[in-house]
Amino acid sequence: MKTMRVALVIIALLAAALAPTQAAPEIVVAIRYLEAQGTSHSQLFLYREDGRLLRQLTNDNSGQMTNPMFAPDGETIVFTRETVSCKDYWSIEPKGGNLHSLPGTPSWYTREKTSPFFTNLEEEGDSGPNPNAPSDQQKTLSFKAPDGSVELILNQTEDEDDQYNGPGHGKHYQIRDLLTGEVTEFQRIPGFEGAYEILHLSQDKNERFLIQPPLRLAFFGLHLNSTEGDTCFALDLTAPRLVRLSPNWATPIPLPGEPAFLTLTEVRYVDIPHSSKRANSSFMERWDANFHKVRYSKQGAALCYGASMYRPGKTPAVVSIKNFRE
Repeated sequence: MKTMRVALVIIALLAAALAPTQAAPEIVVAIRYLEAQGTSHSQLFLYREDGRLLRQLTNDNSGQMTNPMFAPDGETIVFTRETVSCKDYWSIEPKGGNLHSLPGTPSWYTREKTSPFFTNLEEEGDSGPNPNAPSDQQKTLSFKAPDGSVELILNQTEDEDDQYNGPGHGKHYQIRDLLTGEVTEFQRIPGFEGAYEILHLSQDKNERFLIQPPLRLAFFGLHLNSTEGDTCFALDLTAPRLVRLSPNWATPIPLPGEPAFLTLTEVRYVDIPHSSKRANSSFMERWDANFHKVRYSKQGAALCYGASMYRPGKTPAVVSIKNFRE
């Protein structure tokens, strides 16, 4: 009997060793590293989810490589090459082989839009009160998390800081624990600098929370000043705490089924190497439930021209962010 048990254990171990392992998620990013002299060009770079650069996929200085997108099966990446005179479409495998031009765009490439992201933009033509920030007309707004854990109460007060969208605004906003009834003002939450409007999902203006346990978040925008523009905070509903996602703006992009999210992160006035010039930069980052982040580019002045992540076994398998400059 003992011999049989040992044999069964060995068979189980061999089966586990021989079983196919699921590929790790990868992200392809179109990055343009800005140079002091001449014209810089956007190229495709493939990263492992943990931030390790796997390979540079293109080295074409005839135009800008933009909007890379994994095919639904992850076997190929289609992207756009934009030159002064035309726009054409190319395909390459993630391993770097089989680079070739396409006679037309695959239907899935044309059909797919940017994945849902959190934003403060309202629908064009909407001139009514901001539904995501309290005003003199609507002094209190409240939003309950879909998991029934907390309620966010956004109060417009007579406090001087609450009279404009800027640092210090929102100090009297509250988070109320729906189980215990405990109420905490935002000014007492670690990381508070200010909060104005709660962000909503681009494809559903009524969705204002990112609940992917243990990740439980709401996002807030805040205007800084005319030089620094706006910034974005993640409110951790569990701790609670406020985490600033960028010195300037950051666009949160959910990764459905994972306790993580991406950001298209923007930073103003980054030094261009070997010059006295500065430029606004953008790049992709990934944040986990502990707010540890991974950056998918080198340090320095860079512009992101689109990105796509392939996540085997997840739904959807592909999360894509198209070039916001189009």
